[in-house]
Amino acid sequence: MAPGVELGFAAAAAAGPGGAWRLRSAYFPSKVGGRPAWLGEAGLPGPAALRCGRCQRPCAFLLQLYAPLPGRSDAFHRTLFVFACRGPACYRGSGPRGPFRVFRNQLPRRNDTYPEEPPPEEPPPGPAPAPPGRLSGGAALCRVCGCPGPRCCGRCRRAAYCGPEHQALDWRRGHRRSCGQHPAEDDSVDAIPEHNEFLFPEYEILIEPEEPEFPDDSTIDPGDEQVAVETSKDLKEQEELGATGSAGEALQSLDEETLEALAKRETEEDKIFQMFKEKVAAEPEQIIRYCRGGEGPVWVSGENRPEEKDIPNCLCGAKRIFEFQIMPQLLNYLQVDSLGESIDWGTLVVYTCANNCGGAHEYLEEFIWKQDYSVGHVLPS
Repeated sequence: MAPGVELGFAAAAAAGPGGAWRLRSAYFPSKVGGRPAWLGEAGLPGPAALRCGRCQRPCAFLLQLYAPLPGRSDAFHRTLFVFACRGPACYRGSGPRGPFRVFRNQLPRRNDTYPEEPPPEEPPPGPAPAPPGRLSGGAALCRVCGCPGPRCCGRCRRAAYCGPEHQALDWRRGHRRSCGQHPAEDDSVDAIPEHNEFLFPEYEILIEPEEPEFPDDSTIDPGDEQVAVETSKDLKEQEELGATGSAGEALQSLDEETLEALAKRETEEDKIFQMFKEKVAAEPEQIIRYCRGGEGPVWVSGENRPEEKDIPNCLCGAKRIFEFQIMPQLLNYLQVDSLGESIDWGTLVVYTCANNCGGAHEYLEEFIWKQDYSVGHVLPS
């Protein structure tokens, strides 16, 4: 039996220490924005692996999905991490990777980082945890993005960074005032700023199964359905008649074969986009569609869809299969709208190793495909 589709929805983290705890690593969160809650502490992707494939600037953490695989003891804990460039110019055009990076990490139930028992329902008492400057094993994290920070401030030797861009950003954000002071003199010296100018807003991702389009106990009168189809057809014909005018005059100069090809293409595009709109309309707030090895992605267009040859095999030699897609509704939560160019996509589709290769000591890069809307088709925000 094919697995069912699960939907992800963005939810504001609960106020108080409890909400902050649930977005930290010990609770194996699925979340959007903020800094990554790393799963395993070994083999984290380095700064070079987390740079945009187009502008080469550091990518920001976009989201992570906790997606363990039932029946796989080596993937008792398993999380997928997605990073995205903050530069709008890098989002021009559909295709592979580009401004995105995707990584997968997994751990067995018995590991060196987490206890075998699940975390408590109620978080520990006390204030909300501050963003970690180091992993529990001692590895330093960048004060800006929360990714591995092999570079440190040459003056205080305490502040860690992934590269010169974030070191300069943190210096302007306040490290210039605290650098050189001793923590014993001021508790705020090592406090990590939020850096909301680079980080995406943080939300928890809640996962729910997709409801069937027509429940088993639902009844649809065939006559009503036929009337609805005919009404929809009439409305569409009226819209098409009203949209003629100058466009229709221009088309008269084209030969019959070209006109027929254009009409067929537009009809197919309309069908694909209509199917996408129907999937979205059922749950308008969905930001994730997850179905590893089952139902494939819902495309926004018939253009720029990857063929099998476009999806590279994993380094282990196995094929990659569809695991989840990121919907355009996520953009409404990211605060990326601007008067000029903005970060944008129709859908982002993630493919992962069919064999789920790898061990607990590595983060393996997977494959992501960006598809844009075709001309004239876009969802309202």
